[in-house]
Amino acid sequence: MTLIINGETKSFEEGITLQEIITSLKIEDKVMAAAVNMDIVKKENWKDYRPVNDDKLELLQFVGGG
Repeated sequence: MTLIINGETKSFEEGITLQEIITSLKIEDKVMAAAVNMDIVKKENWKDYRPVNDDKLELLQFVGGG
């Protein structure tokens, strides 16, 4: 299946969870929030949420500054 993650098209197996996607991208320590098609998915639901073909994911990290 094809997903658009932060503007980049990527391919994944059907049925993969949002948590598995984040882990496979090796960004699990950085992602603080996730949205699928502009809808926030709570962190406690990442292990159960399964995106579908052509979903648009935004994986966000918070950056501190001064």
